[in-house]
Amino acid sequence: MSNKMWGGRFSTGPDAIMEEINASIGFDQRLYRQDIAGSIAHATMLAQTGILTQDDRDAIIGGLTEVLDEIETGAFTFSRALEDIHMNVESRLREKIGDAAGRLHTARSRNDQVATDFKLYVRDTIDTLLVQVKDLQLALVTRAEDEAETIMPGFTHLQSAQPVTFGHHLLAYVEMLGRDAGRLADARVRLNESPLGSAALAGTPYPIDRHMTAEQLGFDRPTANSLDAVSDRDFILETLAAASICAMHLSRFAEEMVIWSSAQFGFVKLSDKFTTGSSIMPQKRNPDAAELVRAKIGRIVGALASLLIVMKGLPLAYSKDMQEDKEVAFDALDSLSLSLAAMTGMVKDLTANRERMRTSASAGFSTATDIADWLVREVNMPFRDAHHVTGQIVALAEQKGCGLEGLTIEDFKFVDQRIDSRIHKVLTVEASVAARQSYGGTAPTNVLIQAARWKTLLTGTPHEPRPLGKKKHGGHGDGGVE
Repeated sequence: MSNKMWGGRFSTGPDAIMEEINASIGFDQRLYRQDIAGSIAHATMLAQTGILTQDDRDAIIGGLTEVLDEIETGAFTFSRALEDIHMNVESRLREKIGDAAGRLHTARSRNDQVATDFKLYVRDTIDTLLVQVKDLQLALVTRAEDEAETIMPGFTHLQSAQPVTFGHHLLAYVEMLGRDAGRLADARVRLNESPLGSAALAGTPYPIDRHMTAEQLGFDRPTANSLDAVSDRDFILETLAAASICAMHLSRFAEEMVIWSSAQFGFVKLSDKFTTGSSIMPQKRNPDAAELVRAKIGRIVGALASLLIVMKGLPLAYSKDMQEDKEVAFDALDSLSLSLAAMTGMVKDLTANRERMRTSASAGFSTATDIADWLVREVNMPFRDAHHVTGQIVALAEQKGCGLEGLTIEDFKFVDQRIDSRIHKVLTVEASVAARQSYGGTAPTNVLIQAARWKTLLTGTPHEPRPLGKKKHGGHGDGGVE
């Protein structure tokens, strides 16, 4: 008696262990929509080219539509013995329409079938991720407008460096996410070639029309080389690379959320929606959502590394090793999608403690560079000399136990006689951020201009910069909503 799946070449079924290691239906069943869509396109093309009768085509498409409905309503029973989504669908189709189901596989192989299904799935997932990235960008832009004049410390080495605006800081992540969207969109462009009709590896002797199936499935064109078509996994590798960079950006932002929401910083507060408590310490509000977003990059980068290692030594064309592409990819893309949703929620949920941010920005001699810049502009001092003089001024303030704004004009003149009372105008954090109007700088006017630019790009509708002084969301210590 022959094996039902493999025909006359095999006389018995697989060992239980072989079935365990070989079956993929436990995870590739999520490709059912793409698998059925590919089969419908293939059957339509086979009938159009005269390889399949119209009656068989109608029976196949009708049966596949019924199978799709069964799966989506939960009435379909998946079988591990049938290995994968392709054989599960085909077997059920044969139960429904008989011998016509066996003609569906003419001029194709599971090799080009799975490559097509997976490309369709990754393409659909990229489309979803692009929407999520845009949603997060819009949330960040909206908050950036509200916080255009909120002053916070800018850091290098996690040490207070220069004052910046919170809005400017948030827009930095909008820029990062814009590059992430570009990488995902680029990956989508390159993957959008149809492998269907490449068959096992060499093409097919049947007079098929691959351009037709490519068009039906929304591909730009069919792949030009059958060997490459069935053995290519660049499309998911590139998508995972883009996903890894995006996850890295989210992880950096999540780390800042964890730091900012701590009692030691107190820059932002997250509500009960995105925090958890402690089983023993009743005062705790833990930023678990941010911490989990921070951790998800491990799974996503791990998936990329895993698949690169799987693919690195494979000769052309298809090898069963490539079955290992889907589990890690599904998990990674699910993780990125969840992380984007969680981060969007946190951005919308957070409350900024504007007073705490400003106080922190004023500490650590953060306007020292403004003194050096003033010496260059007003005294015509070379910057290196101005840097040295400013260092002496900072040392004096440290010695006197005060901030730079606490020094008298006599103190400044003690360091350099050329300094006059105008120096006091540059010592406030407000003056510091307002002065940085160079393109890409942190000045509140710049923030509002860039926020309007991003809103225009993201919505396709022209937006004018919001006037200074107009906020929609309140913050701690600033009197609430303006």
